[in-house]
Amino acid sequence: MKRLFCLLFSGWLMFAAQAGHAHALDPGYLDLRQLASNTWQVLWRKPDVNGRPMGIDAILPAHCAQNRGPEPRSDGTAWIATWVLECEDDIAGHTITIEGLEQQRNDVLLRIQPISSEPSTLRFTPETPALIIPEQPTTWLVLSSYFRLGFEHILEGWDHLLFVFALFVLVRDPWRLVGAVTAFTVAHSITLALATLGVLNVPGPPVEAVIALSIVFLALEILNRKDGELRLSEQYPWIVCFCFGLLHGLGFAGALADIGVPTEDIFAALLAFNIGVEAGQLLFIAGLSALILVWRLTLPTISQRAGVVAVPVTGYAIGCVSMYWLVERVSGF
Repeated sequence: MKRLFCLLFSGWLMFAAQAGHAHALDPGYLDLRQLASNTWQVLWRKPDVNGRPMGIDAILPAHCAQNRGPEPRSDGTAWIATWVLECEDDIAGHTITIEGLEQQRNDVLLRIQPISSEPSTLRFTPETPALIIPEQPTTWLVLSSYFRLGFEHILEGWDHLLFVFALFVLVRDPWRLVGAVTAFTVAHSITLALATLGVLNVPGPPVEAVIALSIVFLALEILNRKDGELRLSEQYPWIVCFCFGLLHGLGFAGALADIGVPTEDIFAALLAFNIGVEAGQLLFIAGLSALILVWRLTLPTISQRAGVVAVPVTGYAIGCVSMYWLVERVSGF
């Protein structure tokens, strides 16, 4: 039954290649840094959509002068606007709205850095485009925001998700699969932390290309698999996942670099992001397992007939999509 699901999923993969351009994670970012009692430096970063800024705008508290920013300029990856905000009173307890966010799929992170208290991170979503600035920010805001960021990143990042799916097809033992995914998380946590702290500095395009290459490797392992013989990637999948996880961590670091990590809460943000990624991976595997169980209970006969060709077709589908990404990313150097 697992083979039948793989066959169906393979057909869907062939239509998903265009969705795999790097990472789906590209939220907006609004940074408020206090300069004086009622003076703030504002940085407003809008995601790029086909060469134009996304149709959203930050509306700051009404008692502040110039509560909308100037026209943004492109930095090659996003659209940036900076200005100085003068307010009549403290901004705590007042509302900030991201206009137009309810019509988008992206989120917006808000980083508030007062002079006399700890910084805080808030998160706007299409469901909650307006938030009240808290009087006493806590680390819990950072943990909750970056947990959801990591959780959604793995579920919306096509290349990372395809890597996990390839593992799901290749590794038949459930505990080995969970161990492999956990090793993947541990490894990318290491390189993500090193890159975020500035210890590692690797250009993004080569990293993205190698991530695609790691999926090609798993596709080849699926195609070369033989019943009754365990390949190294099946017998010790955590070794393979740990090695490739180091590379995927650099990809995560590139995504976080685009939105920023709070300096004072950097370890809390990294911990929450990595836990969110692990939770997203395990949820994805649980969802695949649940679908297989449903197929097994409802269509047992079809699963036996489809099992002969399902795994090879799945391997070729994964290989085609990942090779497409590899060629596209290498050509973009």
